[in-house]
Amino acid sequence: MAVSYYSKEGYEKLKNELNHLKTKGRTDIARQIAEARDKGDLSENAEYDAAKDAQGHLEAKIAQLEGVFSDARILDESSIDISKVSILSSVKIKNANNGKEFTYKLVSEEEADLKAKKISSTSPIGKGLLGKKVGEKAKIITPGGEIEFEILDISIDI
Repeated sequence: MAVSYYSKEGYEKLKNELNHLKTKGRTDIARQIAEARDKGDLSENAEYDAAKDAQGHLEAKIAQLEGVFSDARILDESSIDISKVSILSSVKIKNANNGKEFTYKLVSEEEADLKAKKISSTSPIGKGLLGKKVGEKAKIITPGGEIEFEILDISIDI
């Protein structure tokens, strides 16, 4: 797996989620299994089967997050080169087709949140903007077709 860069906030959120699943999540599942086991014959106990399935899903999620976390690195935002678009930089772009302007922060896939104007650096738009400088244009293939964006500004915060 490739290294993923996170803001300090995103790294802490990932760490807290993993810790929550390993502690409270596992405790809750163990309680559900014990309650279902107490209800008798396990061969015909749908609650027991459901709890065991939930345990499997929880352990898979923990394993997936552990993999992400092991490759996660905190990127010091003060060291970001704002002469070009890079991960954790905020970029103001203008859609050449309709003239609308947007500002997005490029983040890791796990931190992406469109409502918070954070897009993944691995998304089509994120990939198309990476490495571009102010004044440059980026033609990006999106699910809705090709869109041309002009880079208006690059900064560290949104």
